[in-house]
Amino acid sequence: MTNRKNTHSLAHLHVLVSGASVAGPALALNLARYGARVTVVEKAPALRGGGFAVDFRGHVHRKVLKDMGIWDEIHARQTHMGRQTVVDADGTARVDLPAEMMSGDVEIFRGELARIMYERTADRVEYVFGDSVATLTDTDDGVEVTFERGAPRRFDLVVGADGLHSNTRRLVFGDESRHLRFFDHYVAGFAVPNHLGLDRTGRLYSEPGRAVVIGNYDGDPDRAGALLVFRSEELTYDRRDVAAQKRILAGRFAGMGWETPRVLDALEKTDDLYFDAIAQIHVDRLTKGRVALLGDAGYGATMGGMGTGVAIVGAYVLAGELALAGGDHRTAFAAYEGRVRDFAKGCQKISGNAGPFFAPPTERRIRSRDRMYRLLGSRMLSGFFKRLTERAATAIELRDYPAA
Repeated sequence: MTNRKNTHSLAHLHVLVSGASVAGPALALNLARYGARVTVVEKAPALRGGGFAVDFRGHVHRKVLKDMGIWDEIHARQTHMGRQTVVDADGTARVDLPAEMMSGDVEIFRGELARIMYERTADRVEYVFGDSVATLTDTDDGVEVTFERGAPRRFDLVVGADGLHSNTRRLVFGDESRHLRFFDHYVAGFAVPNHLGLDRTGRLYSEPGRAVVIGNYDGDPDRAGALLVFRSEELTYDRRDVAAQKRILAGRFAGMGWETPRVLDALEKTDDLYFDAIAQIHVDRLTKGRVALLGDAGYGATMGGMGTGVAIVGAYVLAGELALAGGDHRTAFAAYEGRVRDFAKGCQKISGNAGPFFAPPTERRIRSRDRMYRLLGSRMLSGFFKRLTERAATAIELRDYPAA
């Protein structure tokens, strides 16, 4: 184990981070703690709010968040989400899903988490919104970067933290088709009126191959969120064409029972739709030259793989390894890859079950799912279930990185 030092400056490094969702600000915060100069470029015009709720669980997540100095603030802004209930078409409860199963030890909206890290770094980190990387040229002593809008610049290192459909990964590691594995399901999310009067609880209704979830995470009596999951062959559609995505969803969920007609009415009116395949990213390497991939860009899973927790841990490890190596990216990148790869793959394995969990393919599978989770949610097995859900989240040994 490496001895802890009082200081270990990275002030000589200028790092470009592409993406300001969660992984990007997390790395910016960790690098800034060591004094690195960091520029974060984000194609959106401003920091994105809202988004799905994300959770943290186990001692590894807790240590990383405490070392980053944001554990208490996450707790202060957590959702306090309670149980979620699987229901029949008439709303009758079939099985309760314990809060710790769906929400971990602590849960927070993705946008709130990004805001916390942004606020902690805004006076030390350069954030450039409304722009994106156009080209990357890796040289012996730096990376020459051109942007869609801004002037060309040179950086010591570049980190792609720009999500499942990473532009950085495409530019340096090849086309997305080489790395994305489709898992036979799609997911959508958007706001809906709180017709059910939910208060930090959720309802899940499944029919073969499709599911509708309505949840209230913040106690707002008027607002809720809808999650739609459906089984499908791989679809061809324009990711920028929201109207086309709405038509796909309306067709796939036509005739479904429970609250689905109300949800589809809200879908027609929403201007904030998330729609994507349930998929994973698998790359041969996480680093190449002076460029590294972080979070969903390198080892992403659309849902169910604790992707936010993995991204936060990955950012902590990458910054810590750079500090240990005195900024030597060759040494640091190799150590980062060696420590994070298996951890990320272990969490990804869990995400492969997300689609079938929400939308089992047959009525028989739906009943089987309900029986299994009724058993796992029982008092007798609650401790076992908690350990089971934490196993992947804690399957990494953190090094004793230098004190920031």
